[in-house]
Order: sequence, then C-alpha cells, then structure tokens
Amino acid sequence: MSLGAVAARCQTMQMEVPVTSSDLLVEAFGRIPDLVHGVIDGLTPDQLMARLDGEANSIAWLVWHLSRIADDHVADVAGSHQVWTADWAHRWGLPLDVADTGYGHTTQQVAAVTGDAEMLRGYFDAVHAMTLQFARSVTDSDLDRIVDERWDPPVTLGVRLVSVVGHSFEQVGQAAYVRGILQRKER
Repeated sequence: MSLGAVAARCQTMQMEVPVTSSDLLVEAFGRIPDLVHGVIDGLTPDQLMARLDGEANSIAWLVWHLSRIADDHVADVAGSHQVWTADWAHRWGLPLDVADTGYGHTTQQVAAVTGDAEMLRGYFDAVHAMTLQFARSVTDSDLDRIVDERWDPPVTLGVRLVSVVGHSFEQVGQAAYVRGILQRKER
C-alpha cells in the first residue's frame, strides 16, 4: 500500500500513524519499477543495445548497471547474497567478472552487456524484491549504523540506501532519454 493510501485510510479512521523510515524507503524504491519497465518494455535487443555514439551507454547497460549497484549495495548492508551471483550471472553469461557492477566500464565492456527486455526485467525485478524485503525491515534506529568505513565520514545505512535510490533514478532517467532519442530517430 502506498504512503498516500495509508494516510488516506488513517484519515478516514481518524487515526494518526507516523510515517517510518521504512515507509519512506519502500515508497522511494517502489517508484523505480514502473520507470524501469517503461524504459525497456517493447524494445528489441538491438534497441536495448543501441548507443547514441561510440562511447555512450546503452539502455541495456544502464538498466543492468542500476540493478547491479542496487544488488551489490543492498545485499552488502543486508548481509545477504547478491541476486546476481546467486542466480543471474550464470544465466546471462556476460564476459565480465561475476563481481563486476559496471563501475568504470570501458566502451568495450559497455558493449559487452547484452540482453533482451525479459532478462533485464527479470534481473531487475529479482533485485527489487530483495531490496523491498530489506527496506521493510529497516527501523529508524538502523539508519545511523555505519556500513562503510572506507569513506570520510563513514557511510551510514541511511546514506547508502539514499545513494542507491538516487543512483537508480539517475540511471533510469538516462535510459529514458536514450529511448526517447532512439524513438525520434525511428520516425
């Protein structure tokens, strides 16, 4: 149930229910699937792998990468296995190291990320399900837990999850832009 629906229900029942951090995280992550599906649905593998120029990212790479980052980062803070390494890397068979998330990819590595809408959707949806399961378990007091001491200041759980949400919106926005350009060229 969305935050708006919860608020409306509580208003009808004349109840005040505080919104928790978990509610906000579920709402933020919950907006991403419609955007991802809207970007990839109906595109051919050639359209998904098309690049606006020789160094641009393809829609396939952008969706794979946003999924890999969410998978890597959320699995790490949740203390669970990545969806990619547990189930998808062997199915996809990309010529990349299994731990690769796409960060710092060369133009050749971007071109190596191939796939169809079904593969992209399946992997993204599996990562999204894992992410929502974790987000629902987060309490307000969890957000201050240090999850990465390699940074100064160290990264808290709250900052890491906001970073994943922001990264996902950034990548899907780029993918939507590429889709729009490709569709205009086809007219």
